[in-house]
Formats: sequence, C-alpha cells, structure tokens
Amino acid sequence: MKTFLCRAILGMLLMQATSICMAQDSIPSFLKKDLQEVVVTANRGERKLGNVAVPVTIIDKKTIERAGSLRLKDILQEQTGLFITAGFGAGVQMQGLSSSYTMIMIDGEPLVGRTAGTLDINRITVGNIKKIEIIKGPSSSLYGSEALAGVINIITDKSYQQKWNAGLRYGTYNTTDANVGYSDRIGKLGISIHSNAYYTDGYSVRPNTVDRAKLPILRLTQQMNFQYPISAKTQATLGLRYNFEQIKNELGVENNGALVVSKGREQNHDWNLTPTILHQFNDRVKTAVRVYATSFTGEQTLDVVNEKDYRDYQRHRFFRVEDQTDWKVASTLHVTAGLGYTKESLNSTRYDDVENEKTNNAWYGFTQVEYTPTDWLTVVGGLRYDGNQLYASAFSPKLAVRASVSEKFILNASIGRGFKAPDFRTLYLNFTNTAAGGYSVYGTIDAVRIISELNRLGQIAQLEDDFYRLSDLQPETSTGINLGFTWYPANPVKWTVNVFRNDIENLIDSRLVALRKVDNNGATSQIFSYLNVANAYTQGVETELNYQLNQHISIQGGYQLLLSADKDELSRISAGKVYTRDENGFSRLMKRSEYIGLPNRSRHMANLKVQYEQEGGFFANVRVLYRSKWAIGDRDGNGMYNDQDEFGQGFPLVNFSTGKSFSKGWRVQAGCDNIFGYEDAMYLPNMPGRSFYIGVNYQYVQSNKRK
Repeated sequence: MKTFLCRAILGMLLMQATSICMAQDSIPSFLKKDLQEVVVTANRGERKLGNVAVPVTIIDKKTIERAGSLRLKDILQEQTGLFITAGFGAGVQMQGLSSSYTMIMIDGEPLVGRTAGTLDINRITVGNIKKIEIIKGPSSSLYGSEALAGVINIITDKSYQQKWNAGLRYGTYNTTDANVGYSDRIGKLGISIHSNAYYTDGYSVRPNTVDRAKLPILRLTQQMNFQYPISAKTQATLGLRYNFEQIKNELGVENNGALVVSKGREQNHDWNLTPTILHQFNDRVKTAVRVYATSFTGEQTLDVVNEKDYRDYQRHRFFRVEDQTDWKVASTLHVTAGLGYTKESLNSTRYDDVENEKTNNAWYGFTQVEYTPTDWLTVVGGLRYDGNQLYASAFSPKLAVRASVSEKFILNASIGRGFKAPDFRTLYLNFTNTAAGGYSVYGTIDAVRIISELNRLGQIAQLEDDFYRLSDLQPETSTGINLGFTWYPANPVKWTVNVFRNDIENLIDSRLVALRKVDNNGATSQIFSYLNVANAYTQGVETELNYQLNQHISIQGGYQLLLSADKDELSRISAGKVYTRDENGFSRLMKRSEYIGLPNRSRHMANLKVQYEQEGGFFANVRVLYRSKWAIGDRDGNGMYNDQDEFGQGFPLVNFSTGKSFSKGWRVQAGCDNIFGYEDAMYLPNMPGRSFYIGVNYQYVQSNKRK
C-alpha cells in the first residue's frame, strides 16, 4: 500500500512541476466552465465547483439527452468508475464497494426500498433531470448511513419558467417511453409537473437454457414541485413523487440439478413527500427546516411448478425531520450545522410475521466548516454523530483540501470515515427458501433464540462454531482516502486523476451457523445468520481525459484500475494455509499472485466517447464501454476467489446515437445500443441484445415574462 501511494504522489508532483513550467497564453475554456459550475451535494449547499474539495462528477441534461438515456441505469453505466450490478435489480458499484454502500437521492433526499441491499435504479426516469451529481468517497459526515462509498444525487428541473414539453420514443422489444412536462408561475406560486410512462416487453435468458422469457415491465412516474414565497425572506417548497412498477416474472432456479420454473408478477409502489421552509435571516445566516416522508411497497407472487405458491411482501417507510443552518461567519469562513431525527418501519413476509412491524429510530447532528484563507486554498472539515436505537452509535469525520497549485493545476485530497448501519434484513430476516434446497436465514436479533428453541426440540443436527459468535451487529465502517488532480495542459485538454483507498472494517457477512434435521435418514438443511467477520479493502486509480478536437468534435476517455482483497484471506495465503488444484486436479498451495480478491468486481473498466455536433443542431455520438472479467464462483472450493475459479468474461459494449434539434423546439433522435449484440446468458441474463430506437421531442418556452 505504501508503495502504491508513494508512486501516485510522486507522479502527481511531477505533473505539478511540469504544469508550473509550461507557459500558456490563455485560461482554458474547460477551466472557465468548471469554476462556474454550481454543486449542491458535496457541501449540502450551493458551491462553485472551483471551491469543492472532493471528487465530483457532474452529468448535465444535454449529456443525458444526447446519449438517448431513458432510465438512470442507462447514463450511469457510461461513467468512469461506476459499474451497474445485476442482482436484485440494477445497483451502482462505486470504487469497488457494493451497491448497498451507495446512497441514491432525488433532490437531496434518499430513496428507500432495497432488496438484498440493492436499490434498483431502473425505477428512476431521467425525463425531468436537470443534472446528476456524483460524489465519490465516504460521505457519511453529511449524509449518514448508506453513503459509505459515495452519493448520487439526481437533481430535477425546478426552474418554474413558463414552458411545456412532450416526448415519445419507441424501440426494440416494444419499448415505449412517453414524457409530458409543464412548469409556470401562477401569481407567486411556482408549479412544475412531470409525467412519464415506460413499457417494454424486455427479455431474460434463463441460465442453463436457450429460452428467452418475456418480462413485460410497466413503469409510471408522476412528479410535482411547488414553490411559494411567504415573505421577502421566507420561502416554502413542496415536492411530491409517485412511482408505480409492474413486472411479469418468469424465473428459473436450479435446485439439486433440476430447473424449477415459476411464473407470476411483481408490483412496486413508492412515493415521496418533501415540504421545506427556507428562511434567510440576513446576508450571512439562513436556515432550512425539511420534512421528508417516503414509502416503498413491493409484492411478488409466483406460481411455482410442483411447489407451494410463493408470496413476498414488504413495506418500508421512512420519516425524517431536519433543520440545517448555514452561517457565513466571514468571507473566508463558512459553517454548516444541522440536527435531525429519523423513524423507519418495515413489514415483510420475510421478517417473522407480516403484521409484526419492525421499527428503528435515530437522531443525528452534523457540522461542516469550510475555510478559504487564500484564493488558491480551500480546507473543509466535517463531523457527524448518529445515535441509533438498534446498533452502536457512529461518528463520521472528514477532512478535505483543494489547492490551486497554479492557474491550470488543481490538487484535491480528502480522508473520511463512512459507515453502513445494519439493515432490517441483517437484523430481522426470518426466511426459509423451500424452492432452493430449504435453507434458512435468520437475522441476528432472533437467530440465537430461534436456533436454540429448534435445538431444544431436537431439530438441530449440528451447531457450527460461528453460532457461538453471534452477537449484536456493529456498523460497517470504512476509512476512505482520495488523492487526485485536475490539469489543463492546453486550451482544449482537461485531465483528471484520482487515487483512492477504502479500508472496510466489521464487514457484515452471512455465515453457516447450524444444520437442521430434514428427515430420519440424516438429510440436513443449512441455517445462516450474520456476523461482523471480515476486514477488506478496495484501492485503485481513476482517470479521465477530455479533448476538444475542434468546434464540432469532442473526445472523452476514462479508465479505472481496481484492486480488492479480504485481509483475512491474504493472511491465510501468506501463512501457507490455502490450497487450490493444479491442472491435473491435485491439491497444492495457492500463490499470492493467483488471488483475485472480492467477487463481482472487474480489475479494468474503460470508456471512450466521441461526440460530433454542428451549429445547425445535428449531433452524433459513439460510446464504447469495456469491462474485464470478474469472479463469479468458487470452483476449487477453498473459500476464496483465485485464477482457478469461475469467471464472467470481459466484454465491450458499443452504443450509438444521432439526432437533430430544430429552431422551433423540435428534436428527433435515433440510435442503437449494444451495436454488436453482446449477450451472456449465464452471467448477464438481463442484458438486452442489439436494441434500436427512434424518438421525437418538443419543447415550448415562453420567451417573455407573463404580465
């Protein structure tokens, strides 16, 4: 690790020296744009990007439109350092940390309704998105749990300018997407309304078969925002969002060599309500009182062939009230502080009894100090405390520095501590899967009681060593370090580099704790629960290069190198306690060089985007994405992932889009995603093949203010 960081720091110092020595005649256009860009998420308030000290990626509305994106997944999968996972919906893996560690927000408020830790970003339409802000690295000092890896904040359009727009797109698999939006001011009241309807036949390739199963999906989204100035210094806003999703399921689960097929449907409802009062005391002090209420209800019913019908239901509700005050103490000192209270509840068929509501209450406080002693230096320090009803309290500190070493070379460094609270699943799960071997999983709150009672009744065949280690779960924590630079070597060139390291402690893992008797012939089924057992790390480097070739053509390339490991596994390998098999199937000691690290992570990911644009409104772009192989299964049975195990093979994706904008508000667009038709039935069953689409949009904007 020391060698890794030393090389990175040395490289950046060399680049710094080079940039200082180079004489340039003008400030790069990239630099002018970046310094003026406003960022909200990094500091919980509006700041110019030139004053932000943490790694930030901004995706604007134009980029989303030109890529032909429909759902949030479409645009995020094309960003450097982000990988979209496929289990239990589309999740976002950031800096090698799983999707359960990434907070997804709309207008600064978190979404709920995760399955196995994954929040499916296919639920989110991009039709009314103004921009997307991506903050990489621990952000728990501002946002608490689930922000251990970072934050993705979807900021919707709330300009309240008099305008309306409509769009329709049709493509392969009968994929249809329709948008209607309207905004205006009626007296003092600002109104913004957006509606989206999405339908697709879709398809999924069931593993171990050649059949394509249609998976019709219907999604309806309605979002409304209101703004009203109560007085010259006080403003009220209200946000409302409702999303409905219906999915036709046809699933195949392999059980003891037989493929068990089930058919049914899934319905999901989620809504968000966000009233806010903002009061400006004077030029230096303002405060905002926010109330946020959200609910996610999901139900899946399946007709299982030769088995009992299956029903899975959950209702997750989240309520929060918070006050945040911003105080500009001096021109060089800005303080943000806040207090809040949250209440969560969940009902689920997987958690004991659907009528037995699980609850959790917490209160928190946070503060952040931003100090700018000179024009070229910004220092940010933050601290948050979360007091929780169900698990140990957590402190989340952070320190970040931004230094403009020269006019064209900017250095960023940050270190922070993030945490991920034990969720309802790890605390309360009470689930037996009769369709896949009859195994059971119990959350830690009830595991000892349930298993002890089964043992008293003579239904336990064996208690494993990990049963005696069951105890109250601690929050997972991560210490994240980010060190990088942005360099503008010439007017049309921008180069960014970020070196990162995340050390994760108290990683929550499922472990076999007991074997249950199935019959009198010695057959058993497994019982699992959860423990704080592992310490792991992810580290690597991300880099992006932007080049404006001329006034019509721009080129952008990105790359991530990712290394990961379970520290306990590394210790066992070094101690000579881990074996694998040679090409003849004989056991031998495993070498350190054969170790892969954590599963479902690719060592190399890259992208290349070429954009062509004419002044007359014509545009075309090509986006090439690449992901290297990733570990899937432990083939040699040594309990870790190495060269002899099972992998998903690396693959490229090529997407193309073209269109033309007209002067009277019309835009037509066509494209093809996955041009070369890459498919992987085993490891990427939900990746569509080659997909064509065509669409038309219209927008009317009132040029003059209404009298």
